[in-house]
Amino acid sequence: MFNGTLSRFKTLGLAAGLATLFAGTAMADYKLNLSTSQTAQDPLVLAMQSAKKKIEERTKGEVTITIYPSSQLGSDNDVIEQIRNGANIAVLVDAGRLAPFKKELGILAAPYLVDDYTQYAAITSSPVYHEWVEDMAKTSGLRLLNYNWFQGTREMFTNKPVHTPADLKGVRVRTIDAPGWVATVNAMGATAVPMPWSEVYSALQLGAIDGAEAQLTGAYGIKLHEVTKNLAFTNHVQLFTGLLTSEAWYQSLPEDLRKIVVEELAAAGDEATRNTVAKGKEVLETMKKAGVQVNDVDVSQFSALVPVVYEKMGLEDARKALQPYINKTQ
Repeated sequence: MFNGTLSRFKTLGLAAGLATLFAGTAMADYKLNLSTSQTAQDPLVLAMQSAKKKIEERTKGEVTITIYPSSQLGSDNDVIEQIRNGANIAVLVDAGRLAPFKKELGILAAPYLVDDYTQYAAITSSPVYHEWVEDMAKTSGLRLLNYNWFQGTREMFTNKPVHTPADLKGVRVRTIDAPGWVATVNAMGATAVPMPWSEVYSALQLGAIDGAEAQLTGAYGIKLHEVTKNLAFTNHVQLFTGLLTSEAWYQSLPEDLRKIVVEELAAAGDEATRNTVAKGKEVLETMKKAGVQVNDVDVSQFSALVPVVYEKMGLEDARKALQPYINKTQ
């Protein structure tokens, strides 16, 4: 009898151990790593911290979030490849990096698409946008969770003053490593140099580039004002970004957990946007005090040069499809 009882305990112990193992495996599916090129003190990363806390509280720990700022998991393009290979990561990216997977989505990072960042809400709530998102998920296995993280308006930070497109001739300007961004910078008169954000400061120090186009908060985060002393408000892109993750991971979440993750990450995007706008004003004053010269420009001179970008990227039809929603906000 004793031997029988011991045998039964061993069997129960093995079953419990296997149950624990498989439970641990299932829980691992609900871990999400958030990746961004921005620094730990950027408004976007701070908003991610808020989302982490709320998601873990609302899911009672069933979904856990780990945040990796400053491209700790690799460049954005590298992280996208990791996601395509099944990694449980969501990376904060601009639409230029989405264009290879769904061409029409590239328009969200197109130059002079809107006059003001507030107009994006109408675009990303439109049925046209949602159709593009669902199509990308089906064809590429990439799920765009949201697109409401405003990083600021892109401007030109350069070594020499820029007032007109002619002033950019021969100026090597760092931009995002995506075809639409390269086409935009070239169309504006500069020579586009795509490179990871983490390499920009040293490239300017070494003279490998002559400037960079960036938003105020991002530029301040890597101390761009220390290696460039001229800022031209070209306002060429209202830089929104969104969280891109694996469709397989997204679908693996139970519906109730998925709802919480989507809600809280969207709320974090709204929080990041509000804080970015406020921080941008503060950062500008700090840069001026550090000796950065703000140069006045006629934006229309630059915007007149970019229709070629829409033609080159095949985005003319996408622009027409979004125009009714943009017009509603004007």
